[in-house]
Formats: sequence, structure tokens, C-alpha cells
Amino acid sequence: MAWAAINNIVNGYEDGRFGPNDNVTREQIAAILYRYATYKGYDTENAGSIAEFSDAAKVSSWANTAISWAVGEGLMNGDNGALRPQGNATRAEIAKMLTVFCKNIAK
Repeated sequence: MAWAAINNIVNGYEDGRFGPNDNVTREQIAAILYRYATYKGYDTENAGSIAEFSDAAKVSSWANTAISWAVGEGLMNGDNGALRPQGNATRAEIAKMLTVFCKNIAK
């Protein structure tokens, strides 16, 4: 976690604390992968439109670019027309995102 914080991949909560035992939300995992891709110098220009999702307005401002990128790269496809940005990411969702990331982005 210290390495990720030093390299601006994770920033912790607004109050400065980290929650290493907390569940990770879908927008948090998108932000982590986006920041890691930026750190590695991968192309992060492929943004998708999130307007089609019923809960697009619920995406936190700090996660908007990352969520748009995750949608554009196929890391996130939504769940029954919703992004569920503050919903906890399941193991299956994280595994899918990591698999797509490794295959398509971190080639």
C-alpha cells in the first residue's frame, strides 16, 4: 500500500486514512487500475460514454475519468444498465477487470 500511495495509485479517503480491510467499490477499483495504467505509461485515452447507464450521475467526480476509461476499455460493462459505482466490487468483477486489463492494456 505504501508503494501505491507514493506512486499516486491509491490516495486513501478524504480524511487521509486508508482502509486496507474495507471492501473496494467498483469506482475505486476502476480508479486504481486507471492510475496504475497511467503510472506504467499505458494509453489511457480510450474513454467510453457513461451517459447510457441509469446511474451515471452517481459516479463520484474523482472517479469520472477512470470509470469512463474502464467502460471504454471494456473493463466495466455495467450491471443491468447500471454502473453501481459505489457498490462493492465482487471477486468475480475484480477478476474480470484484472483479466481484461492484463490481456488488452498491459500487453
